[in-house]
Amino acid sequence: VQLQASGGGLVQPGGSLRLSCAASGLSLDYYTIGWFRQAPGKEREAVSCISGINGGTYYTNSVKGRSTISRDNAKNTVYLQMNSLKPEDTAVYFCAAAPDLYLEDNYVPDEREYYYWGQGTLVTVSS
Repeated sequence: VQLQASGGGLVQPGGSLRLSCAASGLSLDYYTIGWFRQAPGKEREAVSCISGINGGTYYTNSVKGRSTISRDNAKNTVYLQMNSLKPEDTAVYFCAAAPDLYLEDNYVPDEREYYYWGQGTLVTVSS
């Protein structure tokens, strides 16, 4: 199993980026893909997740209304569209896969559920 994250870069505040997580060796139909981020000096946190089982989604409060997670099963890829970016969004973003995970409305991500992790992609929001 491999997860390849891409799409990071330098963007000005208020700008947009679309992160991609290309999966190989697994089918998105049976996995939840989560985006996590780690800013310098901070703990890693969950940003957004999407379930291949029931289509449920999760967004952390700080990105709600500014981000959209989606998946293209034909390409086995999950996308995270991030708009109105802020300096506090600066971090290394990782994607990870959790098997057989339903996302209900009260879902709280637990990194221990995510068995497979990709390398990170750096997002820098700065003027």
